[in-house]
Amino acid sequence: MEAAIITTYRCTNQCTMCHIWRHQTKREQEFEPRLLTKLPQLRFANITGGEPFLRDDIADIITVVKKKSSRVVISTNGFLTDTIMSIMAKHKDVGVRVSIDGMPHTNDVLRGKKHCFDHSLRTLMELKKMGLRDIGVAITVSDSNASDMLDLYKTARVYGFEFATAVVHNSYYFHIHDNRITKERDVVDAFFNLITALLRTNRPKNWYRAYFNYGLINYVLGRPRLLPCGAGTDMFFLDPFGEIRPCNGMASDDRMNSMGNLKEKPFADIWNSLQAQKLRERVKTCPRNCWMIGTAAPAMKKNIVTPTIWVVRNKLRSILGKQWVRS
Repeated sequence: MEAAIITTYRCTNQCTMCHIWRHQTKREQEFEPRLLTKLPQLRFANITGGEPFLRDDIADIITVVKKKSSRVVISTNGFLTDTIMSIMAKHKDVGVRVSIDGMPHTNDVLRGKKHCFDHSLRTLMELKKMGLRDIGVAITVSDSNASDMLDLYKTARVYGFEFATAVVHNSYYFHIHDNRITKERDVVDAFFNLITALLRTNRPKNWYRAYFNYGLINYVLGRPRLLPCGAGTDMFFLDPFGEIRPCNGMASDDRMNSMGNLKEKPFADIWNSLQAQKLRERVKTCPRNCWMIGTAAPAMKKNIVTPTIWVVRNKLRSILGKQWVRS
């Protein structure tokens, strides 16, 4: 089982594609680190926000989650460099993904803050110098930055950083409902070029990332998910208030979309409840067709044959100098 642990809705940035910063939680509303001791053993946990390094007790949160999960990655915008470095010095076995949404000017405009790119890159470089190995860049692609994606990927590759992708979505989590791709052709072409570049590398991990990005093309074009969604079965979200939710892609954050509150019940009782089963049935017929790494990665692992067939076929085409094909 995998989990996304949303530590806070507070954030330092003012991103155009996400309005969490307009609906921030208060410190006293956010769960205490000891609540996380009630979680089950996990294969993977993503500590995220908002900006998780705004939490004064983020070091305690990381300590608890490391005991609960085989692999831990923390997502950050990288702006609070000094804070991040002081915390991560004691947690070098934890991965870090820094959100960068384009080259310098594009990134700073989209993230609503001057010098954001510089802070993010400095954080990545300092983490690398410190000895962290699992570090990378994460971009959320939109009409405004698709043309920067390949350049950002090449920059990340030069420095030896991982490269993760997403596409703008709408949900209660982002407090925005008018994110949309209007320049489909430009965005699809940008992903096509990224997939081509990934397949040309010698890293199997990149080949599977190529498949994931193929899934993002499907999403942009309004096509069905490549693989069934396992939200609420293979993974879950824990929000800052202690609610266990199938995912963060829902339209509403009301209690009807929660399996239960971890402050009130043991995890097993929540996970095996009638409410949890009802939400799993809703997931099966969910019309949103989201393709985000939180739900796509577990689906790819669970149905590994399907992406592997695609990877083998298209890696061979790459070796032969041919273009990859979608199906």
